[in-house]
Amino acid sequence: MDASSNRVLEGSNIGEERLIASTTKIMTAILAIENKNLDEKVVVSKDVLKAYGSNIYIEVGEELTLKDLLYGLMLRSGNDAAIEIARVVAGNMDGMAKLMNEKAKALNMTKTTFINDSGLENDEGIGNKSTAYDMALLMSYALKNKVFTEIIGTENYKTQSSYKSYVWHNKNKLLGSYEYCIGGKTGFTKKARRTLVTAAKKEDKILVVVTLNDPDDFADHKALYEKNFKKYNLVKVLDKNSFKIDTQGAYDQVYLKNDLKVLLTSDEEKNIKINYDLVKKDSYEDNEVVGSVVVKLKGKVIAKEDILARKNEKIQENFWHKVLDFLMFWN
Repeated sequence: MDASSNRVLEGSNIGEERLIASTTKIMTAILAIENKNLDEKVVVSKDVLKAYGSNIYIEVGEELTLKDLLYGLMLRSGNDAAIEIARVVAGNMDGMAKLMNEKAKALNMTKTTFINDSGLENDEGIGNKSTAYDMALLMSYALKNKVFTEIIGTENYKTQSSYKSYVWHNKNKLLGSYEYCIGGKTGFTKKARRTLVTAAKKEDKILVVVTLNDPDDFADHKALYEKNFKKYNLVKVLDKNSFKIDTQGAYDQVYLKNDLKVLLTSDEEKNIKINYDLVKKDSYEDNEVVGSVVVKLKGKVIAKEDILARKNEKIQENFWHKVLDFLMFWN
């Protein structure tokens, strides 16, 4: 998947629902980052005594930061860290699962269901389910958060709690073996088998690869990155600085916040079509979304960017601010 546009570049069985194991923790991490202060001190509760499988071995009464727990979660896949994060973020595991499912719905992850924030199956063998496509959507979203990308891109993390010191090495072997890898999350249970979500960046191209139940996942991810980095070019379809369309007097000025860039093959670049969808409003605010630019290939939407409006008063205000700044400089 192209992380910028969410376009699927290559895939097989991308809509098939499967157990996702600890790749679940991508959702756990982004929710904690978005909803809590990561410097918050956490005193480990007795709930961690329920943890099993992969742990970072924190102890009841031990004090460390939420940030530390997130590094333990994402680098070492600590299920004990997941339990404490659920308690801090949502009060308990049921509350955390509710938040995770709400976020999944908001991200249009239509075939995803969470029952916990670790990815472990319960006593009945029921676990978190998703698809390769949904997990790629989640990863593409999370990559827009700088704190998240910093955590998953860390190979080694050292910290000191109130009880002891920790040194955690990232389980994602691709970080050390593939130069373009910027992070990811591993997963494994006996039922789900090996699961892996990673991201890689070469020049300005950012790709996401998801594999579920793949015994040779690291090699497969690297091969897919190499193939698609070579196959696709990052094309600037529209430049935000030169963007201009006729609004037929509906708006004083319209603009794009970002350049519209799309990964395309040389042949695809010749066949894209650009459509402008502008909604005429009787009244609007500065920087309000009033439409969109849509890039289509063979009738299918492959990229989209919002069109925003700006009022003349704001334009004039910005102009006179610049004049005033100029005069003050020379005084």
